Amino acid sequence: MEKVRIAFIGAGSRTLYLYRRILEEMDSVELVGVWSRSAESAKRLGEELGLPWFTDMAKLKSETGAHAGIVSVSYAANGAVGLEAVSNGLHILTETPIAHELSQADEIIRVAEENNLHVEVAEQFHRRPFEQIKLKLIAAGVFGRVYSAFNDFAGHGYHGVSVMRSYLGFEAQPVRVVGSVHEFPLAEHYGMNSGSFDARSETQEHGIIEFDDDRVGIFHWTSVGYDSGLRWWRSSRFYGERGMGVMYGTYNEPVIELTSLGPDRHGPRRITVQRELERCDGGALRLVRALTGDPDLPVVEWHNPFARPEAGRSPQWHDDEIGVAGCIQSLVDAIRSGNPPSYGAHQARLDQEIILAIRASAADGNRPVDLPMAR
Repeated sequence: MEKVRIAFIGAGSRTLYLYRRILEEMDSVELVGVWSRSAESAKRLGEELGLPWFTDMAKLKSETGAHAGIVSVSYAANGAVGLEAVSNGLHILTETPIAHELSQADEIIRVAEENNLHVEVAEQFHRRPFEQIKLKLIAAGVFGRVYSAFNDFAGHGYHGVSVMRSYLGFEAQPVRVVGSVHEFPLAEHYGMNSGSFDARSETQEHGIIEFDDDRVGIFHWTSVGYDSGLRWWRSSRFYGERGMGVMYGTYNEPVIELTSLGPDRHGPRRITVQRELERCDGGALRLVRALTGDPDLPVVEWHNPFARPEAGRSPQWHDDEIGVAGCIQSLVDAIRSGNPPSYGAHQARLDQEIILAIRASAADGNRPVDLPMAR
């Protein structure tokens, strides 16, 4: 198949340390150019990559033949630059959130749909290998119907909401949100991002999300969750009619515990999860295997879509890079097939809407906020 021609839209730090390295290993894409509003940034990035650089997006598209753009800009500029990209005829993979204002997300969706363009969002948390094997087990019916899902500090904002919703299924419709937001002072301690010792405050966000079929999602997050040793806990979990799943531990050493109903109906029956690498002593991830103990479905596997059959040729990515590559591949598949991306703009908008609803509820004395929110 023809390679999908991709341009970098913006000169954010992730273009070099993340996206460039991933694109270099993907056979389905070709990086053809870079754009930035700043001529200095565009020139610097273009020269670093050996690619033509532009400050005019229409010129970038016409001169490079780019099909799509990866929008990597400052956090506040996601929505504006994403809208500019689809307005210039580019399919996009945009960083999170799709936009800070729902009205801007709606405009991106409207313009993209009017021009038959696809929008995928770099929501990679549910695409990580351990999350993917859990979703395969849920889809296979191992746990029966999942009734409730929790995010306990496993990803901020829309990331955490997305993980929580994935267990219920992205087709589940949230109808009501109750939020609680509080700020607390913390003792002086080392911050991993700042590299300094400071007294800090944290903002804790908590939400209850009710769905139209009486199922429920619970969300928790702290603003210092990514860089404070005081808030090391990570957990996500779900409860179903035939079992449950919990992943917990520190941010870089997760423990996964999955159980289903035992053959004598006493339960629990433990599900063993294994990671298979290219070699017994290391190498790239080939697959994640779940041994269910159920004779009718003894093994469930998730295969790394970026593993190659030739030994030693697979990209040796960590789990988050595999997740991000999955976002890119989702956009590539959508462009080639004409079908929607596997996550897409509407889901990204909904995850952002839930976070805004949690904050709106908290600001209004924890009153429930109905979804969809008033536009």
